[in-house]
Amino acid sequence: MPRFAANLTMLFNEVPFLDRFEKAAAAGFKAVEFLFPYAYAAGDIKARLDQYDLQLVLHNLPPGDWDGGERGIACHPDRVQEFRSGVATAISYAQVLNVPQLNCLAGKVPAGVSVEQARQTLIENLRFAAAELKKVGLRLLIEPINNVDIPGFFLNYTAQAAAILAEVGADNLFIQYDIYHAQRMEGELAATIQKYLPQIAHIQLADNPGRNEPGTGEINYPYLFALLDRIAYAGWIGCEYKPAQGTEAGLHWRTALTS
Repeated sequence: MPRFAANLTMLFNEVPFLDRFEKAAAAGFKAVEFLFPYAYAAGDIKARLDQYDLQLVLHNLPPGDWDGGERGIACHPDRVQEFRSGVATAISYAQVLNVPQLNCLAGKVPAGVSVEQARQTLIENLRFAAAELKKVGLRLLIEPINNVDIPGFFLNYTAQAAAILAEVGADNLFIQYDIYHAQRMEGELAATIQKYLPQIAHIQLADNPGRNEPGTGEINYPYLFALLDRIAYAGWIGCEYKPAQGTEAGLHWRTALTS
């Protein structure tokens, strides 16, 4: 049976962030993830995790100016020092929150920067981040994201991510495989997951079109969930979708599509 983690950035967003932990637990989730913890004190988040007996399975490194439209700075040649400072900040949160892995958003290729320059910057930043995370026993992830939702995003394909893993050469660097983004960019979901399973440490889901809950679109989730069981995927599946008609109203998919 797949293990589902509530993405608190997307789910239960009718209530303030720190109140979403209670909502997730009441809905039967045992684990949560979210984009960023940095607007809150680590101790306040840890208190909610402990209060509701929830495991935090993922959050991201600082992304630059998110509200201003930035989606990561790891491929920005002029932001290397900021990236490294962000790694230290993320580690400090991770150690309080007991999260086992952090995701690094590659970012959009900046104007005036070549694709090759962006790639080399990303490679060096990932080497640095992986080494720093390894010192404290953490995994580092990179996530291919579709370039329709985020035009200009550097990392779009699973094979591209695997090639970067090979070049970085860090044994704690893995792929975060988002089914929604993968469907929009490349399809072949089952074959791709099987091919890259040893390099996939975390999976996220949403249906397409619309990025709503499983069962609302074209993706055959019962088949994929059965496949993940059959190939013994051992990680969590983050529910990073936009509820079509409220989170609780749509949660029946967890039993309807996995039984």
